[in-house]
Amino acid sequence: MSEAALYKDADTITILAPAALASGQVVQLPDGRAGYVMGLKAVAAGDPVEIQVGGQAVVAKTANVEILPGDELRWDRSANTATPLHAIADADFVIGTAVDGAAAADTTVVVVLNKRPVYQIDIFRDRSDSVIVKTAGTPSLTWTPGCATLALSATDEIQKVDVLSAAAIPVGVPFIAEGRVAAFDIGDDAALDFNVGVANGTHASDADEIAESVFFHLDGSALDIKAESDDGTTEVAATDTLVNAVDDTFFDFRIDARDLTDIKLYINGARVLAAKTFKLDKATGPFKLLVHLEKTKNDTPGDFRVTHLAIRTMDVAA
Repeated sequence: MSEAALYKDADTITILAPAALASGQVVQLPDGRAGYVMGLKAVAAGDPVEIQVGGQAVVAKTANVEILPGDELRWDRSANTATPLHAIADADFVIGTAVDGAAAADTTVVVVLNKRPVYQIDIFRDRSDSVIVKTAGTPSLTWTPGCATLALSATDEIQKVDVLSAAAIPVGVPFIAEGRVAAFDIGDDAALDFNVGVANGTHASDADEIAESVFFHLDGSALDIKAESDDGTTEVAATDTLVNAVDDTFFDFRIDARDLTDIKLYINGARVLAAKTFKLDKATGPFKLLVHLEKTKNDTPGDFRVTHLAIRTMDVAA
């Protein structure tokens, strides 16, 4: 099939083709918008061409990644497919938002062109709280455009740095939380713990003591990404997802909590721990976004970075 085809509600513009273009070819316009070549025939350079830039289109999808409804999709120039993953080093561009999602085995996905998701909470947009725990060391939280860096200093003491969203989601409202994180210094001792996800609060020294949460979790000196949950009644201890983080490399995650009795977890577009049942249905909430970096008394350093952490909510869960 072509890279893209009309699904419904076309919104088009006419331009002069900057080069020879194939029918259905996805292109990026000078204003940054995505579009695709309409019509059944190829277009020669310099000829007028109609480009669909709005409405819904069915586009080619990256293989072996699962797309959830409402995911922001980027166009992978190297593969000529839509993906929910974000590659900083490439010139991939936003193509739009997924309508119904797509399974890993699907070859296409329906996208609303040039529309971005609407987030109920976004830590890079909305107010958040942070408490740094230390004695003599210099743990820190540093905000730069598009990145929050949580760091522990090499001081032999208890330390904690966190970011907790001020806004919260009540129990019973379906949601999908998503983020992008990386370990730039995993530390040198298991005294260090890193957690990111959703919780009903934070803790001064130990994220495991938080009553209600769903986290992706890393132990210092190990790059194994683990997952855990606790709703006050049912606890799933930190379990290896069998996916490893890579030093200085971001990974994308999703927490699909549209069904609180069976929360689905994803790393880089692939579901993990499908045989485990992560739950929040007995929780009282409300749920907030949380990034939590801690260590017990030890001199291990740590450096973890977050470039995206947000929640979108919905009235239509399925």
